[in-house]
Amino acid sequence: MKLDRILPFAKILLKKAVSTGGVVVDATLGNGHDTVFLADLVGDTGKVYGFDVQERALAATKDRLNQQGLLGRATLFHNGHEHLAASIPPGDHGKITGAIFNLGYLPGSDKTIVTRPETTIAAINQLLEIMAPEGIIVLVIYHGHDEGAVERDALLQYCSTIDQKTAHVLQYQFINQKHHPPFIVAIEKM
Repeated sequence: MKLDRILPFAKILLKKAVSTGGVVVDATLGNGHDTVFLADLVGDTGKVYGFDVQERALAATKDRLNQQGLLGRATLFHNGHEHLAASIPPGDHGKITGAIFNLGYLPGSDKTIVTRPETTIAAINQLLEIMAPEGIIVLVIYHGHDEGAVERDALLQYCSTIDQKTAHVLQYQFINQKHHPPFIVAIEKM
């Protein structure tokens, strides 16, 4: 297949925005895969700020970072992503070049603990305020469950109303696949 699948495409977008020494956000730590990817992108002089409401996600992410020798590049918060502007030091505001959200629930965990549209939208609004110009926010939207469908609809509505003078908004998805495959909404700040 020549078309990029969803998760590889998310990484392609982030690679375009993030460079060595950069400041980035993993808004939903999950099992730490994106955090490790981002920590590798920013190098020894960069910073990754990660957020999750579940202690299990923080522990898994710390363990994964530690195994790769990347723990020193990340600051992890046991807090929701809607608190990112207050959590990230003001000295890094205006320097953030990339952010990723994997929305839905933590794989292999309690499926009743899910991301919510109101907190995700609050985090996106904050990122658009504190990101560097041309910074990219990648939303990977998993919508194959009831709460995911609600969040999908709210996010698509919200993202379609972002002023084109503020950001470019892209939707990337496969439209002929079964079982509600995830898709991407990417937001590039102007």
